[in-house]
Amino acid sequence: MDQLAAMTTFVRVVDTGSLSAAARSLPSSLTSVSRQISALEQHFGTPLLLRTTRQLALTDDGRVLYERAKSILGEVGELEAMLSRGRHAPTGRIRVSAPTLMGRLLIAPLLAEFLRRYPQLTVDLLLVDRAVDMIEEDIHVSLRVGHLPDSQLVARKLADLRMVHCASPAYLQRRGIPKLPSELSQHDCLVFSDSPGIAEWRFGENAKPERKIRISGRLWVNSLDALVSAAKEGAGIVRVPSWQVAADVAAGSLQRILVDHEPPPTAINLLFQPSRLTSPKARAFVDYLVERWRSSDPFAVREAARPKQ
Repeated sequence: MDQLAAMTTFVRVVDTGSLSAAARSLPSSLTSVSRQISALEQHFGTPLLLRTTRQLALTDDGRVLYERAKSILGEVGELEAMLSRGRHAPTGRIRVSAPTLMGRLLIAPLLAEFLRRYPQLTVDLLLVDRAVDMIEEDIHVSLRVGHLPDSQLVARKLADLRMVHCASPAYLQRRGIPKLPSELSQHDCLVFSDSPGIAEWRFGENAKPERKIRISGRLWVNSLDALVSAAKEGAGIVRVPSWQVAADVAAGSLQRILVDHEPPPTAINLLFQPSRLTSPKARAFVDYLVERWRSSDPFAVREAARPKQ
C-alpha cells in the first residue's frame, strides 16, 4: 500500500463527504477509493469511517488520522515545492490566523504588496478571536497577543502592544483631565465587554506592582470600533490598544491621558510549527510582516501638535 496515496484519498473522502465524490474529484474509480480506505483501516487496525446509507462519519481514530494526515500531506507538498523550485522562490498556499480587528486593520492592508512580491503564493487569512489549533486547522503562521502557554510551537516576537486611555478634547474640557487612576470614579468610562457589570482596568507606574481599578462604565460595547467612535463624540474615557487609536490621537480627535500610569506592554508574537520553521512561504511571510511593521511602527501613538499659546 502506498500510504501517502491512501491518506490523500482518505482526506479527500472526508472533505467531499462520500467515496463516490472523492473518486470523481481525484479522479479515480470508486473501487480503488474503497480499496484504499479498507487498506488503511487494516493497516492501523481500527475503523476510520462509519458508513451509513446517507452519509459517512469519522470514528475517533478516523478524526485523529484525518487531522494528522492533512498536516503530513501539507508538509510533503511544501517539501516538493521547495526542492523543485528552490528555497528562494516560495510557492503554494499559506494559511495565516490573527485576531479579527488586528488582522483587518494591520495585516489585510499589507497583503496586496506581499502578493505582488511573491506572485506564486496565495494567502488564506483566518480572522478569529480565539486561539486556533494550528495542527488541526492547518495554520502555518498565527498572530497571538499576550501570554503564550507552553507548547511545541515556535514563537517570534513581533512587537509590543500597549493599552492606552483616551478621551475627546471636548469631553476633557467639559469634565477635566484625570491625573490619577483613582479619579476615574468621577468620570464616564466606556468599557469593552460582552457582558455589562463591573470592570477592572489595570494600571502601572514605573517599577511599582500593577494595580487594578474597578470601573463602573457608562457605556458597554463589544466592539472596539464602536467604542472608539463613541469616545470621539465625547461620550467618555476609553481604554483600547494603542494601534486602535493611533490615527485619532495623531489627528487630535482623541487625547491620551494617564500616560504615566499605563500598564506594562503585552507581547505580540508570530507562532509557527517547528516543522514549518524553514518553510520558504512561512519564512517569507514572517520576514515581510516584521519588515513592514518595524518600518511603519503601527503601535506607536504620536500626539497631535498642540497650538502655541
